[in-house]
Amino acid sequence: MKIISLLLIVFFVFTASHSQVKVASGEVIRHENFASDFVDARNVDVWLPAGYSQDKKYAVLYMHDGQMLFDASTTWNKQEWGVDEIITQLMADGKIKDCIVVGIWNNDNKRHAEYFPQRAWNYISKSKQEKILKAENISIQPEMFEKGLLADNYLRFIVRELKPFIDAHYNTLPDKKNTFIMGSSMGGLISCYAICEYPGIFGGAACMSTHWPTINGSVLKYVKNNLPTPESHKIYFDHGTATLDSLYQPYQQKVDAMMLKRGYKPGQNFVSKIFEGEAHTEDAWKKRLHIPLEFLLEK
Repeated sequence: MKIISLLLIVFFVFTASHSQVKVASGEVIRHENFASDFVDARNVDVWLPAGYSQDKKYAVLYMHDGQMLFDASTTWNKQEWGVDEIITQLMADGKIKDCIVVGIWNNDNKRHAEYFPQRAWNYISKSKQEKILKAENISIQPEMFEKGLLADNYLRFIVRELKPFIDAHYNTLPDKKNTFIMGSSMGGLISCYAICEYPGIFGGAACMSTHWPTINGSVLKYVKNNLPTPESHKIYFDHGTATLDSLYQPYQQKVDAMMLKRGYKPGQNFVSKIFEGEAHTEDAWKKRLHIPLEFLLEK
């Protein structure tokens, strides 16, 4: 065990760096090319609030598409979620628990394969799977299925490798009451999948602009059969009404009905919101990010 602990310390020292990410408050520590037995290596950015202390413990929010969270000057579309500004203000106002954020970078051309709920594919018959793979108008690339889905391994990476590393090297509250996961679009799908697959790890999930219209209703079937118990979980959904978000309402209504049937209570452990006129962009998610944060991380 001493050897393993020493190796972890060495790994931390040689891969962690104070990144050049521009934040309004706190700091980002980057773990470059975080190695995994399950998925390709990728950067992991850990945001620590100003005044981060060794004398206290923090809740942890895991967020997908980590390169889009903090610094618009480095993103492909010059937009960001504004995570540091928003969380800093919410903590200062006493509206949420003290927390750190783990931003997991997406894997670019493998993003869909890592974020599509893998077991949902099995809800489709083999004959229909073959027809889907030959279609040209589906909303997910066929090659993703032909080359292999990666969501189960992506979640194994988070749960079996990344979370133990974060809990070992940062002052965290590791229980599920203080462990949350969040994403948008396909990141919303994988966040929902994560809390369904690992209800003992994640106490809450925020799924913003969730990209429900994937393939043959398979994801909706999966969600219906795998929602975690409402007694100890919180789930947040939302969507806008413009651009890609304009497609989501009929699907979200079905999910909302599933949540109610499962025993979730609106406003208590379940929220579903519509934002009129809002598009499928980081700027839109930034404007309403405080809402799911206050819901999941309330004191």
